[in-house]
Amino acid sequence: MALLHRAELRPSKLELLAGWLPGRSWFAGEAGAEVSRVAAYRFDDPAGEVGVETLLVRVSAGPVLQVPLTYRGGPLAGADEHLVGVIEHSVLGRRWVYDACGDPVYPPLLAAAVLADAGQAEEYFEVDGKREVRPASMTLTGSRTGRAVPTGPVPAAPVPAGPGDGGVTVVRVGDVELAVVRRPVPAEAPGSGGLTGTWPGQDEPVLLAHAR
Repeated sequence: MALLHRAELRPSKLELLAGWLPGRSWFAGEAGAEVSRVAAYRFDDPAGEVGVETLLVRVSAGPVLQVPLTYRGGPLAGADEHLVGVIEHSVLGRRWVYDACGDPVYPPLLAAAVLADAGQAEEYFEVDGKREVRPASMTLTGSRTGRAVPTGPVPAAPVPAGPGDGGVTVVRVGDVELAVVRRPVPAEAPGSGGLTGTWPGQDEPVLLAHAR
């Protein structure tokens, strides 16, 4: 489960992405335009130290873009090139935001979702000592391949693929390669294992990630 906080963020996540996205090779949209949130899902860091959230966004009238992010309480050594920016969180303090594809916490969690249908983390607030669950903004469906989910080792950097692949970014964990689809479109999950998603207004499943 993912504990959320009713907090003010400066800058907001979308404001942060507005400055970062145009520099990506897989960016599609109008540079400088407002970024809007379409949906989102989270994974649980077993250690409880790192926030792991994937945002689906649009820039102006462009296509949906998938942006996995990690939130940390301090800088991640050797990951400066994957830093999206720093935000001030009114409850947690300063948070370092990274492209999750360059964060070692992310690939094993993605592998569990793709290969074993581990699903997304349930999000909740603490209200007067009780849990108040926030409804999921989208539905995830993974594959149940029967393969053991690898846990490592995780390389220090993702492998970007060409723009002809829809801006796919490849991450590795153990002997498994996982393709993160940066511009997801409707498609079936391959037999090797995949993760698809739907959300209000998008009834046909889009392919978010798959094993290669």
